[in-house]
Amino acid sequence: MTGSRPAAGPRTRTPRRAVFFGLAGLGVVAGVAWALLSSRVLVVRSVTVTGTHLVSPAQVIAVADVPDGTSLIGVDTAQVARRVETIRQVASATVAKDWPDRLVITVRERVPAVAVRMAGGGYGLADAAGVVVRWSASRPAGLPLYLTSLPGGALRHDPGVAAAAAVLAELPPWLSRQVAEVSATAAAGPGSPPQVTLYLLDRKTVLWGGTDRASEKDRELAILMRGPARYFDVSAPGTVVTR
Repeated sequence: MTGSRPAAGPRTRTPRRAVFFGLAGLGVVAGVAWALLSSRVLVVRSVTVTGTHLVSPAQVIAVADVPDGTSLIGVDTAQVARRVETIRQVASATVAKDWPDRLVITVRERVPAVAVRMAGGGYGLADAAGVVVRWSASRPAGLPLYLTSLPGGALRHDPGVAAAAAVLAELPPWLSRQVAEVSATAAAGPGSPPQVTLYLLDRKTVLWGGTDRASEKDRELAILMRGPARYFDVSAPGTVVTR
């Protein structure tokens, strides 16, 4: 009786062969990457800019600094966006690659919220972050005058400007159209938001307070302003003060 020979198992790949194939794979990947990066096909041939009104597309393209012929694969879109955001009128920018050869820059510009008297004359139009977006020789229609002792250059990130802009944005149209001037003063308690005061075209004054409970303030003020009072404190709805 002869014994049966056990079936041979699958041959295992030697470590040397595994290393060989691994290096070969890396070589292929490196070759493809080199070919793409050095390709004259996947390069920037045009840059498109959208969303601009205060600045020109040419200015954005110049600051973006992506010359024609730059490898599109190698473009750092986040870095390009940061460069574009150094333009004073630009609030944010996004940059996208449109294959095979175009870069698209989408700009969100700053929107003026208030006008500020400038020390050298004229008015600065500032956004909610206190950035003076542009200058005007005359007071612009439709923008309330922000009353402050700070010079225009010191308004950036001023909490008073931010509070005033936030309140103005939440006002109902019937009230917003009447606001001629606005101010913001620091609250008495630590950590409390600035208290915003509205000065209307008919010389009535409204202490609006913070941005909280805007709809309640609106309802109460609409009723109270039918009377003869000239001053209205609606900063704490339910306990309104008039005189």
